[in-house]
Amino acid sequence: MTCPIDHEPLILDPLVQDLDAESDALRAAGPLARVVLPGGVACYAVTRHAAARQLLTDARLVKDINVWGAWQRGEIPPDWPLIGLANPGRSMLTVDGADHRRLRTLVAQALTVRRVERLRAGIEKLTTGMLDRLAETPAGETVDLKAEFAYPLPMNVVSELMGVDSADHPRLRHLFEKFFSTQTPPEEVPQMMADLGALFAKIVESKRANPGDDLTSALIAASEDGDHLSTEEITNTLQLMIAAGHETTISLIVNAVVALQAHPEQRKLVLSGEVPWENVIEETLRWSTPTSHVLIRFATEDIEVGDTVLPRGEGLIVSFGAIGRDEEAHGPTAGDFDITRTPNRHISFGHGPHVCPGAALSRLEAGVALPALFGRFPELHLAVPATELRNKPVVTQNDLYALPVKLGG
Repeated sequence: MTCPIDHEPLILDPLVQDLDAESDALRAAGPLARVVLPGGVACYAVTRHAAARQLLTDARLVKDINVWGAWQRGEIPPDWPLIGLANPGRSMLTVDGADHRRLRTLVAQALTVRRVERLRAGIEKLTTGMLDRLAETPAGETVDLKAEFAYPLPMNVVSELMGVDSADHPRLRHLFEKFFSTQTPPEEVPQMMADLGALFAKIVESKRANPGDDLTSALIAASEDGDHLSTEEITNTLQLMIAAGHETTISLIVNAVVALQAHPEQRKLVLSGEVPWENVIEETLRWSTPTSHVLIRFATEDIEVGDTVLPRGEGLIVSFGAIGRDEEAHGPTAGDFDITRTPNRHISFGHGPHVCPGAALSRLEAGVALPALFGRFPELHLAVPATELRNKPVVTQNDLYALPVKLGG
């Protein structure tokens, strides 16, 4: 027997002041929770591991925003701060079925585990260069490790993969800050979206004129060889890959450093070689997942979730921050950071047809960056109390404004 959800909707904090407490509240509300997104938009959230695996493979849950009752009724304003995440245009993120497979196959061919592994040497060289620059920091001086290391590494890697000129990085950073933030003034949202579209359209046109050995050129070539990729699909796929390809890895690196700082006994285990860095990466992905909430899927009919129902026409977000610490999936110590945990079957890169195609690349980057960072600076530590670290107002990312550290003793 199914029952309606009887709790008051949980209002997601647009400032993300206490993500752990919010995730606990979501989990406590049950596998399916009613929530209110920043901007006053109501939807549902899946908060448990088993329910998420069920829903993420259910063909009745689709990416087509036209299924959303609130969208049909005109209740979602065009200047909603999260409109770019809910309706980012046609790409492999926003289509299902055959269209999704067609777009995803082209990207997946460039991101197989074997092809990603070929990027290792370049990532190692880039990492070494960044660490060399960090080593020039005067003794005792504070460094923003996010700005100087965790951000530029994945941005450079994914830009090279997609064929984006480094000269575009400052503009991209500025626009993505506004794109992801819940605090972007509504009146600025339409122009920000237009500016992002224009920038990526310019990049695509540049690659049409001067193709290279990169994924954007490959997508263009596929369209010319009869795959019928539209310019919109190419442009939006490029934007998706750049956005997802750097944001997740930034948070993964930052969150791993913070977790090891907060758990010195775990840090000793990995620095001594008793536990591999792979365990640190997987436990960070579970315990402090880089993506806190993924927007948004829509129910084409009523879908039973345990003893409740996701109603037809409603939107659903996937609350990975809550799911990662689900005791039903990870045992009574799910709330503890434990790099000796086995097995660790998290779904922080998603599950089902839309699982993140860049997961192997993100793992590779973190697998190079973290041991190299601590190998060069084994006494690295936070320059401020952990309580002073502040999350950015980004409802989809577990992301800090800055990570101030001291590199030595």
